[in-house]
Amino acid sequence: MRLYVNESSKADGKRVVLDDMLLTTDLPTTAGSKMLENYVSLFEADIISKLRNAGYSVCGKANIGEFAIDLLGETSWFGACVREDGTLTNASAEILADDSIDAVICLDVNGAPRRAAALANRVFIKPTYGTVSRYGTIPVACSGETVSVMAASTAKCREALSAIVGHDDKDGTSLSEAQCALLKSDAERKAVKKVALASSLTASADEETKAKINAFRASLEAQGITVTEIDDQLLGAANTAWNVLMAAELCNNVSRYEGVKFGYRSPNYTNIDELYTNSRTEAFGDLLKTTILFGSDVLSTDNYMKMYDKGLRVRRVISEAFAGIFKEYDAVLMPACSKCSYSEADVKANKYIAYEENVYTAPASITGLPAVVVGGVQLVGAPFSDNSLLDAAEIYEKEHK
Repeated sequence: MRLYVNESSKADGKRVVLDDMLLTTDLPTTAGSKMLENYVSLFEADIISKLRNAGYSVCGKANIGEFAIDLLGETSWFGACVREDGTLTNASAEILADDSIDAVICLDVNGAPRRAAALANRVFIKPTYGTVSRYGTIPVACSGETVSVMAASTAKCREALSAIVGHDDKDGTSLSEAQCALLKSDAERKAVKKVALASSLTASADEETKAKINAFRASLEAQGITVTEIDDQLLGAANTAWNVLMAAELCNNVSRYEGVKFGYRSPNYTNIDELYTNSRTEAFGDLLKTTILFGSDVLSTDNYMKMYDKGLRVRRVISEAFAGIFKEYDAVLMPACSKCSYSEADVKANKYIAYEENVYTAPASITGLPAVVVGGVQLVGAPFSDNSLLDAAEIYEKEHK
């Protein structure tokens, strides 16, 4: 596990760690890639000043998978985070074992931090898209990536989220201050009374994960909350569409890394074409290269309308499907991942495992909806229902302390 430590951070007060997709001026920001090894930014993420204003000190940065698109961080140039029993974990989740760390701020691109929170029994909130500034993050899939919070409890998660929510003029995707204020207003807070259970997504998970779903369901029902199974077949299409859109956006965003302006520069070249090719070949990992090639194909003249445009249409259909669900229900309960542990062997045997596991995280990613992970399961809610989801998570948390 690689952790950059800020020696100047306060020893007392609230302490936070950033994942390595958030730009800092006093620590390297590498995106888990050889391409950005030892890169130090000239400016910092907007959320850092918000955290300082709320009394937090940034005490370090956590290792992540290369450009945050893998399963749990296993593709990092600096090495995977592996437990003694050979199962994969995630640096952000493991850091929270230190009680002095109040929260980890993560960039949720492909669901990796949500999976990590589920596997390590942490609390995680991916807020409504646009309520937290993305300025100062390394862009990957701009239309769905969200600055999010992982913590050991719902209370700490809520407090850190409240600190970073707010409009930012420097971020073109930032919502208005009035819209961001909805996350802080108790007047807009609606109690969760009816929950939809995503039946087919739950059925596709292993027995241990199903047991966690049932335990969470029982906690809600014990408080008088109705949980009803629904047909969620349409939500499964979110995975395919998000993989298409994410690959296209990633392909465009990483085109800036060519060994000239910044980033790794190959010593093996005799002309500019070789410099570009060799720098990217030597510095990028296999999963990232595969995604870039797929994204390039998606954006090609032959496939743009067939794949990218269709992906945008599917995004709209999924959003409309959720809107229909939220007319009757307050949240959707589903797994965050299919298993309760993954070994290095799992990843080596199936290099596309991250894409497959996205079936559980893509619905919230592609629509920009808020999602909370607690007790190893996931709750997805309507826009601006972030605090209501945390309230529901707190019900489970209090019962299982």
